[in-house]
Amino acid sequence: MSEVRNVIDVGELSVEGRFVDASNATLFAKSVLEEIEVSVIYKPIAGERPLWDFPDGNLAGREVSAYLLSEELGLHLVPYTILREGPFGPGMVQEWIEIDEELDIVEIAQSVHPAIRAMALFDAIINNTDRKYGHILPKNNEEIFGCDHGVTFHEDPKLRTVLWQFTNEKFTQAERKIIENAIEVSKALLSEHLTDREIEALIERSRQLLERGAFPEPSQDWPAVPWPPF
Repeated sequence: MSEVRNVIDVGELSVEGRFVDASNATLFAKSVLEEIEVSVIYKPIAGERPLWDFPDGNLAGREVSAYLLSEELGLHLVPYTILREGPFGPGMVQEWIEIDEELDIVEIAQSVHPAIRAMALFDAIINNTDRKYGHILPKNNEEIFGCDHGVTFHEDPKLRTVLWQFTNEKFTQAERKIIENAIEVSKALLSEHLTDREIEALIERSRQLLERGAFPEPSQDWPAVPWPPF
C-alpha cells in the first residue's frame, strides 16, 4: 500500500480519458514511477464549476479533507486522496478503485452492511450533500469505499443521501467513540483546506449527533435524497 501511495504522490500523471457525465472535470489517469503504474482519478481545480453555496475553498480541498478525516476516525472509507500538481494544474488525485461488477450497488447501498452503516455515520458528520448510489464503490463483499466528497463540510445542515435506512437507530458505543473523536479533531488536520467556520461547524454537528444519540432523520425543509440518485 505504501508503494502505491508513493507512486500516486510523486509519479508522472498522464491523462487517458474523461468522464463526460461529470459536472466538473473528472479525468481518468495513470501515475507512473519507475515502471510501476497506478490508476487514479484526477480532478483539476481549474476544471471546477463555481458553486454559489460553497463560496470558500474548492471541491478538491474538500475531497482531501474527507479522506483525512475518514483516516483520522479509523473508518478508512475514502480511497487514498491527495492534492498535487497534474497536467492541468493542481487538483485532487485519488486512487482508482476497481469495483466488483457482479455486485448490485443499489442492493448493497440499501443493506445494513457494516461499511454502509459507517458511511451513513460519516456522511452525517461531514454533512455530505451528495451521497448517490454511484458514489459507493464495492471493491468486494467486505471492502466498500465512497467517493465524490467535493460538496461536504458546509456550515448549514444539508445532508442529502440515499442511505436513510438507519434513521433513528441508536448509536453503538463504537459509533459514539467515532463521533467523540470527530469533536476532538485537530484543526491543524483540516485547516489547509477548510475554513475555521467549517471546522467549527463540523465539531458542533458532531456534538449534536452525540446529544441526539441516534442517526439523523431526513429533513422536511429540503430534498433529503440527491437527484438523480445515481
